[in-house]
Amino acid sequence: MKNSRSGLAPLPMSVEEISARGWDQVDVVFVSGDGYVDHPSFATALLGRWLESHGFRVAVIAQPDWKSCDAWRKFGRPRLCFAVNSGNMDSMVNHYTANRKVRNVDAYTPGGKIGMRPDRAAAVYCQRAREAFPGVPVILGGVEASLRRTAHYDYWSDKVRRSVLLDSKADLLSFGMGERSLLETVKRLDAGESIEQIRDIPGTAYRLGASEFMLKNENGETSVDAAKLPENIVFLPSMEEVSADKVKFAEMTKMIYEEMNPFCARPLFQQSGTEAVILNPPAKPLSTEEMDEIYALPFTRREHPSYGDAKIPALQTVRDSIQAVRGCYGGCSFCSIGAHEGKFIQCRSRESILNEAKKMAEDIHFTGTITDIGGPTANMFGTGCSNPEARKVCRRRSCLYPEICPNLDTSHREFLGLLDASRQVPGVKNVFIASGIRTDLAQAAPEYEEFMEKLVDHHVGGHLSVAPEHVSEAVLKCMNKPNIDEFDRFVDDFDEMTEKLGKDFYAVPYFIASHPGCRLEEMVELAEYLHRYGYRPQQVQDFY
Repeated sequence: MKNSRSGLAPLPMSVEEISARGWDQVDVVFVSGDGYVDHPSFATALLGRWLESHGFRVAVIAQPDWKSCDAWRKFGRPRLCFAVNSGNMDSMVNHYTANRKVRNVDAYTPGGKIGMRPDRAAAVYCQRAREAFPGVPVILGGVEASLRRTAHYDYWSDKVRRSVLLDSKADLLSFGMGERSLLETVKRLDAGESIEQIRDIPGTAYRLGASEFMLKNENGETSVDAAKLPENIVFLPSMEEVSADKVKFAEMTKMIYEEMNPFCARPLFQQSGTEAVILNPPAKPLSTEEMDEIYALPFTRREHPSYGDAKIPALQTVRDSIQAVRGCYGGCSFCSIGAHEGKFIQCRSRESILNEAKKMAEDIHFTGTITDIGGPTANMFGTGCSNPEARKVCRRRSCLYPEICPNLDTSHREFLGLLDASRQVPGVKNVFIASGIRTDLAQAAPEYEEFMEKLVDHHVGGHLSVAPEHVSEAVLKCMNKPNIDEFDRFVDDFDEMTEKLGKDFYAVPYFIASHPGCRLEEMVELAEYLHRYGYRPQQVQDFY
C-alpha cells in the first residue's frame, strides 16, 4: 500500500512545533546554513534524528538572519548546547565559482535563492550563538569546519588562515562524520560535565589559551610547555611558520595525513600566536550495526513543510537515492572525502539497504527508480582491508595508488549481490549507480566481467560517470590517480559490453583543469586527447 509519509513529523523549526510537542525547553539547537531537509543525505537531519533517537529534544534553526542574534534566541536558552554547521558545502564554495564569481543558484536553499547564508558561515554562526546566550556550549561541525580545522590555504583571500576553531571561538570542533563525537559530547554535557572538561573525545578539536600551553622563563621569553599537553602529541609547524614557508605548509599537510588512521593516530598540536589548537585522533569508523541503526531513523525525505511549494534543488538529486557506503581509500590529492569521512569503508547491511528500498517503494511519490545505491565511490561497497593487523598501523593515504595494496580485498561479490537483490524489491523498476565507479578497482575485481555485464545491463541510466581527471602522466601523479591507459581499457570494455547487450550507453569522463602541476602544455595534451577520441565533456572542474 502506498503512503505519503505524512504521519512523520520533521524536527521542529518553530516555537509552535515546540509547543505542540509539549516541550518547555530544547536540549540541542542545530544551526545550519542549509535549508532543512529531513533526509539522511543532509547532516542536520541525520545528526538531529540521531540525538532525538537517544532521547534528546532537538530543534533546528535553518539559514537564520545573521545580522543579529535574534534568530538564535527563537527557542530560548538551549539546555545543553548549540550544534553549528555551515551546511553540506563549505560556505565559500557554495557562494563562489573558481573565478570568484557569485553563483546564480544555491542548491541547498528553497527555490535555489542565493544570499541566505554569510561568507565563512561557520565562524559567523558560532559568534552569533555566543552573543545570544553567553555560556551555552557551542559545538562546531560539518565540512567547512572539518576541512579548516588546522591552518589552511584559503583560495578566496589567497593566504593561509588559522584554524576556524580560533576564528569562530567555538568550544569544541567536531571533525569528520559526527555521530559518535556529537552524541558522546551531548551525553556528557547532560551528565553534568562542563564543556571545558570534555577534551578527550576522538574526532574533536579544542583550543587553548596561552596559560594552558605556554611557559615563561625568568627573562620573559615564552615556549611551549610539553608537560601541559597530552602524551605522544605531534607538533605541527605553527601558523606563523606555514604562512611564511610553503615547504613548512607541505610538511604540515603530510604530517596531518599520516595521523588519519584512527587506530594508530596521535593527537596534533598547532600554535597560532598566543593560542593553540589540539586535535584528538579521528573517530573510529562505524560498525555495520551502527550504520544500520542510523539509516533506519524515521526520515520524511522531504523539505520542511514551512517552505510550502518551494523546492530545495539538492534534494531533487538525492531524494530517491540510498547511501550504502561511507569512506574512500582512493586518496586523490584534490578530494576532501578522505579527510572528512576517512579511508576505511563503512557499509550498511544488505537487509538495512533493502528495507530502505522497500520503504521508498511504498511512498506515494516514488516513481519506481532508485537513482543511486552508493556513496563516495559506489563499487567500494563490500571491499576493504583484508588484514586486520595491518589495518591498525597503516599510514598509507591511498590503498590504490601508486599500486593496489596487496591487503586490499577487491571482490565485488557483495556489491553484485546487493544490486541483484535491490532489483527484486516490489515496486522498484530501476536501480542505477550515479555516484561513480572507481575503474581501477573494478578491473582488479575477480568478478570484473560479471560486474561489467550487470552494470551495463541493469544499472546505467543512459550514461556512466567516470573520473579519469586528466591524461597527463605528470598531472595524474600529482593527483594520485592511475595512468590514463587504465581508463581507456575500462571504456573499451564498457563500449564492448554495451554493443554486446544492444544498449545505447556511453561513458562520461570528468576532468579537472588548473590542478597543481598542470601547465598550458598539459592542457593542450588533454585537449588533443579529447579531440582524438571524440569526447565532448559535459563538465570540467576548474581546480580551486
